Amino acid sequence: MKPFVVNRHGRLVFPANFLGDLDFSVLGTLEQFTAVIGRDFEAKAPTGSDIAARVESGAYSRRFELLRDLGQNLYWANRYSITMFDRRPTRWRDLAKRRDDVFLPVLTPWEDSERKVAAVEQAFRALPPTWDGQAEDTIFDLLFGLFRTKLYHATELPPIKPTVAEFLAQPDAMTFVMPSYDPDYPVFSTEQIMDAHEDVPELEALMRWAMVLHNQYPWDRSATELRGPDQIGEDDFVVAFHPRTRDVMAFIERVKRSQADGHPTTGGRAAARTLLEAVEPVTPYPPVRVREAFAVQPRFEALAIVRGEHVCSNADVIRNTSFSWSPMSADEIAAKTGIEQRCYTSREPEELALAAARAALARSGRSPAEIGAVLVSTCTSNRQIPSIACWLSGELGLLQTHASVDMVAACAGLPYGMSEAVRQLQEVARPVLLVCVEKFSDKIGSVRTSRMIFGDGAAAMVIGPAADGQAGDVEVLQTYASGPYSEVNSIIWPNSEFDGDITVYGPEVKALVQRYLTQMLGELGGQPDPDDQGRTLLESIELIIPHQANKTMILNLAGQAGLAADQLYFNVERMGNVSAASIPIAVYDAVRDGVITRPVRVFAPGFGAGAVGGYAVMRIDPAIVADEVVLDILPDADRSAAPAAAGSTSDDIRAAFGE
Repeated sequence: MKPFVVNRHGRLVFPANFLGDLDFSVLGTLEQFTAVIGRDFEAKAPTGSDIAARVESGAYSRRFELLRDLGQNLYWANRYSITMFDRRPTRWRDLAKRRDDVFLPVLTPWEDSERKVAAVEQAFRALPPTWDGQAEDTIFDLLFGLFRTKLYHATELPPIKPTVAEFLAQPDAMTFVMPSYDPDYPVFSTEQIMDAHEDVPELEALMRWAMVLHNQYPWDRSATELRGPDQIGEDDFVVAFHPRTRDVMAFIERVKRSQADGHPTTGGRAAARTLLEAVEPVTPYPPVRVREAFAVQPRFEALAIVRGEHVCSNADVIRNTSFSWSPMSADEIAAKTGIEQRCYTSREPEELALAAARAALARSGRSPAEIGAVLVSTCTSNRQIPSIACWLSGELGLLQTHASVDMVAACAGLPYGMSEAVRQLQEVARPVLLVCVEKFSDKIGSVRTSRMIFGDGAAAMVIGPAADGQAGDVEVLQTYASGPYSEVNSIIWPNSEFDGDITVYGPEVKALVQRYLTQMLGELGGQPDPDDQGRTLLESIELIIPHQANKTMILNLAGQAGLAADQLYFNVERMGNVSAASIPIAVYDAVRDGVITRPVRVFAPGFGAGAVGGYAVMRIDPAIVADEVVLDILPDADRSAAPAAAGSTSDDIRAAFGE
């Protein structure tokens, strides 16, 4: 889990985006590790020579582009140390020489560095500010202070550092050496980094980069040299590298053992691509016409929702730009996804579920003793035993249910959950509580595509048995799963190749959505309206409330299928993608926005990873909607209750460093 923080300015901060931490427990091979490093640190980062060439060709028109290149270059230059090691300046006489958990970096001198460094400084001073000259000067001073004293050629760094003994056995090896070391050398505290505060989101992100990178070199860099083993005096200081965690050390041991045995193991997503080609079922699975298939008809008695208590705007996403991201603005996120903000929560998913469930029960007028089953659709639960559904049953005071179970159907969670609820009704003939809940905010890490899209929230529905002879509210249900390998694995969590974070492979998602949407519309076009045999069910649909995945993508695909934009309702611009909870929350908002003012027939299609899909054709009466549950912001370790301090980070840094 990688939770966000709310800093003293009341802004959301995502530490995973700039600290460079990796979970080495999920990395089995050196190949996996170097692939992650290549993607996150190398792919978008320019070398020092690249930056110098861009300077000489006049490629930079404003300061921001140059600052961003410097930041990415320095993260790349520190790609192995920042992910694996703590750097500890140590007197040579005091350094352990035979331990297998103390390492020294072997470095190659950076050739022609003086010319490149001078060209970069001259170019920056001549460029006009992009937004805020003072903040940009502060960021440059921090980054350039590292760039001009880097000393080493970053392209030749080995991922596994030699131990001190191995370093001593290499006469030509060179490492950091300094004549003295001040243990009180100023560095930024974690709190100072979290509290970075600039008016321009892009500069706030760069400020954090600069502060983190500064902390990688907590010594006087102007006096540092590269020397070989026989040039280090007993009172000189070297920079010892110590594994940051036990998992890092275990990974190093695995790699060394594998190299010694000559049998490196391989792994990763590509290895599974030898699966058989996907084939069509022998016969199609027809939609379930609920009136005809079931004796007990389902009636909606209540709908309640809970949103995450923190709003994460597109500007907040940009304030937390990761060094692995391509440049993107808040407006570009909105244009690409249709999302302007999403809601996050500091609470656990089950807490959201409980709040929504209580509100739905209150709206329905049902007591816990009347509930026959509790069903929870979620793909982001942080608990396994007891399941959220079982935990909810206990918290609601239910001594026993016919079934309390969680279902993992991702973005098709509502049609899957509703299908099971209707089946349960046949057995218990009493209300079923269906809860759809997701919490993505702590499972995203530094993956931009996921951070742009996903949010947190919950919705609960009480689905009861209709009276004898009375029509139900659910008319047609359909669910699907599987598909080509690429679509089944289009969204993965946890994904070891992305540090355990949820990962979205966009083209594959688009392919599965298009496949399922075409199939759904074909089925509805082939089904008669249960109330008017002279028209199709598709023709009878009054409103389409799709899974709120990506507004731009869905509108494009819907248009290709012949649907008009005004037939579809979206709330994704303010909620983001809440997976299983997205459709019921959107239904709720359609009522609150005045789009649904009377009972209407709604087509609700869902589709997502698995590859899962499904839909419900249902009658929504606005009378079922409960008052919204509004969560208080927790005044705990997120420091959200602390007063915001005046002044910008650049002011604070210059004051702290006596400038």
